[in-house]
Amino acid sequence: MDAFTAGLLQRIRTTESDLYRARETGDDFLADVEQAELDDLHRLAAEHGVEVDAARV
Repeated sequence: MDAFTAGLLQRIRTTESDLYRARETGDDFLADVEQAELDDLHRLAAEHGVEVDAARV
């Protein structure tokens, strides 16, 4: 796995964790920000052929 793919997957995992935490604490604004970031990261992954779900083991 190259550095770009590894970094992107790490950013996705971190953002998912941050989104979960924002939802758990009831911070709707932060949850919206994290969801937008996650959507952008998934779009970027798709544009570069990075399979996000396949990397989750």
